[in-house]
Amino acid sequence: MNTHEAIRLVTAARTDADLFGVDPSAHRYRELVAALHPDRLGALDPAVRAAATDAFVQVTNRWRAGRASADPIVLGGHRLGPLAHTGDLADLYDVGSDRLLKLPRDPADNDLVAREQHALRTIEERGDPRYLPYVPRLVDTLRHRDPATGAERRISVLATAPGLHSLDEVRRAYPDGLDGRDAAWMWRRLLVALGLAHRAGIVHGAVLPRHVLIEPDGHGVVLVDWCFSAATGSTIPALVPGHEDWYPPEVAARRPCGPGTDLAMAATCMAWLMGDRAPRELRAFAHGCRRPALASRPDDAWRLLRELDEVLERLYGPRTFRPFTLNP
Repeated sequence: MNTHEAIRLVTAARTDADLFGVDPSAHRYRELVAALHPDRLGALDPAVRAAATDAFVQVTNRWRAGRASADPIVLGGHRLGPLAHTGDLADLYDVGSDRLLKLPRDPADNDLVAREQHALRTIEERGDPRYLPYVPRLVDTLRHRDPATGAERRISVLATAPGLHSLDEVRRAYPDGLDGRDAAWMWRRLLVALGLAHRAGIVHGAVLPRHVLIEPDGHGVVLVDWCFSAATGSTIPALVPGHEDWYPPEVAARRPCGPGTDLAMAATCMAWLMGDRAPRELRAFAHGCRRPALASRPDDAWRLLRELDEVLERLYGPRTFRPFTLNP
């Protein structure tokens, strides 16, 4: 199903049965989301993109409402609750106990789900326990065969935490740019998450605003969606559609990645978050993390954190807790 077909189907559907069919495995729903997801629309005409985005919102809202009243689906002992999030390649369902079940929409993405599972296991096994809350915890893995198509999907169950918001949400709340003092704690904690992963030999590979979640009150950060991760020295498997310009050159060129790949993307996130409000010193610091050649960039998140702290102390003096709200 292509985007134009999906728009026509959503526009014409009068009932949920018209839209999703009667297949309880949600094959039609996954087809629609894959065809309409804003990050998969590419260079379509702006009017088509707008229609597709509107159709995507209709599909997800109607699916959530329908799931709330439908008979429960149980996968591997996990009872699917409401659709909580629609990610780059998977849907995440609330399964209770602060856990989310991550179900890929396309079985062709099973290899990316497996990458995330491997990365999270490796980080938990090799990482410093003090910093494990900076990444999701893999609670369970299972496989599910779609009764309609026979296709098998790899599924993850992840521990979650309440009150998290993406950097996309932060930027929407601060469209003129974020104060450098607020961006500072987000950057520092993001470097801790990356330092944890890099010491375990894992490169995240998709440090984008949608994947960096913050907890405003406690200044927490969680780096999510490890589906594009890779071992240091290997290649990133894919780029998140619609975000090609966020990646350093080695990713698109299929050259080996390293810690500097993630550190460059983190710096891009923070420079974007601050916008024109970025102090000259932080703008220069971000620029130094984004040199074109991987070998010329910083490659140690912990050392970079110490260097960032030095810049912040020169700018703002000794660190103090600065309350943060998404409702400025």
